[in-house]
Amino acid sequence: MGWVAFVGSGPGDPALLTVRAVDLLREADVVVTELPEHAGLVRTVLGLPEPRTVVDEDGNETTEAEGPELVDGGFGQDGQPLTHASRAKVVVKHAKRGMRVVRLMGGDPFLYASGPEEAQACAKAGIGFEIVPGISSVTAVPAYAGIPLTTKTNRDVAVVTCGERVDWSRFADDRTLVLLSAVGSISEIARALVEAGRPGTTPVAMTSTGTTTEQVTVRSTLDSIGADARAARMAPPAITVVGDVVDLREALSWFETKPLFGWRVLVPRTKEQAGSLTSRLRGYGAVPEEVPTISVEPPRNPQQMDKAVRGLVEGRYEWIAFTSVNAVKAVREKFEEYGLDARAFSGLKIAAVGEKTAAAIAAWGLRADLVPSGEQSAAGLLADWPPYDDVLDPINRVFLPRADIATENLVAGLIDLGWECDDVTAYRTVRATPPPAPTRDAIKSGKFDAVLFTSSSTVRNLVGIAGKPHTSTVIAVIGPATAKTAEEHGLRVDVMAPNPSVEELVEALADFGSARRSSLVEAGQPVTRPSERKASTRRKATSS
Repeated sequence: MGWVAFVGSGPGDPALLTVRAVDLLREADVVVTELPEHAGLVRTVLGLPEPRTVVDEDGNETTEAEGPELVDGGFGQDGQPLTHASRAKVVVKHAKRGMRVVRLMGGDPFLYASGPEEAQACAKAGIGFEIVPGISSVTAVPAYAGIPLTTKTNRDVAVVTCGERVDWSRFADDRTLVLLSAVGSISEIARALVEAGRPGTTPVAMTSTGTTTEQVTVRSTLDSIGADARAARMAPPAITVVGDVVDLREALSWFETKPLFGWRVLVPRTKEQAGSLTSRLRGYGAVPEEVPTISVEPPRNPQQMDKAVRGLVEGRYEWIAFTSVNAVKAVREKFEEYGLDARAFSGLKIAAVGEKTAAAIAAWGLRADLVPSGEQSAAGLLADWPPYDDVLDPINRVFLPRADIATENLVAGLIDLGWECDDVTAYRTVRATPPPAPTRDAIKSGKFDAVLFTSSSTVRNLVGIAGKPHTSTVIAVIGPATAKTAEEHGLRVDVMAPNPSVEELVEALADFGSARRSSLVEAGQPVTRPSERKASTRRKATSS
């Protein structure tokens, strides 16, 4: 026999999964899902790629997917929704195969869910199981809307499922009500509560798709919530709160007021580089979408690199200058190819263009002797680079492993300082394949709120494979050189990082979003995203 874990997936935000839930997903052989988004949630949590279609020699297509087997517990093979009993049979069947089964359920397995029935089926079949509670939408969604369910003066809470007949006269007092499945009948519910004795001015808040970046909250009263919900086109899933606690939302709304809340942000980077950037964007409430524009590949002619590495080992160089993390990676891979390690750098001085590159060097067990004290760029590196001294420097040569499209400014500057340079192509940046048609259309039609450019090559390649971003899209760049390239391609730069780092680029965009939000609020206008406004209303370019 296998084992079944009934795991609550929480209200929607993958970050709200419990530690135990994540551990069980990593160990699972089979995951029986409940909601359409659960498959994506599992892949996100486990860091798995999307399934891919493979065609064999006979033209037959098969789908290959990494990770646990995903079984749809929401619908059967006939496309019809599964009953509680049918889901229980699916779970028991896989457990009887000796599998470690995770039954992933929305919210909490034992709160307004089918967990009790399915667990009883396991007990009847002699299958061991455990219950992993999840954060329920009953409490989480109001919290994300900035609404506490209890305060010092509001101690009583009632949770009501509105899909069945309810005697609303039982809720005529002033306790807080949390209403489930109330979207379609909110007008009738509000009217019944008023008839039962609740004031028509009682505050009401309805929050749809809570804890996600699509969250929308309508704040109203019992007298007006029906019309207001219809005007806002509120749709399930939604949680409705009735009571004086709703008034605290004005001061406590923290999620929907994030600087980039709901912004769809294009991240044109290599897949390997996008992780930290997208994580920071999500922290500010954005919805990042990664579009690879460049692929890093070995040089076409590796002989130049081979010769330079041999020269490094033989003591031909005084300095090696790394201008990117990719350059560190390329040299390290070449070392491993030759069976060398960090000891080959003995007696060699190491320069890094910035802190990120210095960190990559440190991960190799080395320490950079020179990192720019000011601007983290080739210009900043040159500003701190010592001139060649024929007395102090026994060797006058610098090994500069770089990309094939690197500029010549650093080489020229080092030559002016008296150094000789071996400017070696360590890797190539190749333009990626174009993104899918819907993404290209979104870029050109202004459906993205912002795009982040982290290098000149990302500008050139994105425009080359997908076209120019729409004029309503906020353009954010990592530094002056990237800004210049963007402008050369007809783009107006709105945001520039004060220093060339991913962290400061995201913070600069968040500052821009915060200032934009404040100006809309002060003007008494609704808070909208750039994609929801006409290009003519776009702010002038700023740098921060």
